[in-house]
Amino acid sequence: MEAKDKFTLGLELPTDPRWINIAELHLEDILVDHAYCEQKAASSGISLIIQYPEKDILVERLTAIVAEEWGHFERVVAELRKRGWKLGKQRKDEYVVKLNEVIQKGGSREQQLMEKLLLNALIEARSCERFKILWKNIPDKELAEFYHELMISEAGHYKNFLQLAKEYMPEDVVMNRWHELLEQEAKIVESLAVRGDRMH
Repeated sequence: MEAKDKFTLGLELPTDPRWINIAELHLEDILVDHAYCEQKAASSGISLIIQYPEKDILVERLTAIVAEEWGHFERVVAELRKRGWKLGKQRKDEYVVKLNEVIQKGGSREQQLMEKLLLNALIEARSCERFKILWKNIPDKELAEFYHELMISEAGHYKNFLQLAKEYMPEDVVMNRWHELLEQEAKIVESLAVRGDRMH
């Protein structure tokens, strides 16, 4: 089986084909935005560890993910420097802002944790899909291979977040909510302008 067939992410709406055409023209912007995505992913993991320190499985798995995400940040910054580009300023991530708006507030501590874990799983799944598109399409072979490697890593993170949600809530509850969020995520992606200078 080819590597491209191993990543069934369950996303309801694929990325607009125009995205890669624009992204190819804005690789510096994509790398800058990607660097901040990795930084925010590491920060999100740290935040969950701080909020739920009593949950041993969560702490163990997220500690590994945080280390990997921060390593990715360092590597993206290295790719920028290799090409003579600077990190630049962080941009507002409209995709994540809108995802946060559909996350349910309130409920039990475990329900809140499930929502946060599923939010992270969604972001990782969409990132993985975008990395796959970059791997398959950008002419810079070295950068394409870099995104192939990160695609595999993000797929693992996505699965880890889903599995963690099932550790603390019944599987049927998790999967029902997951499918609801997938539908909402598709509507969000459809509503956003196609911007090739952003990872999401």
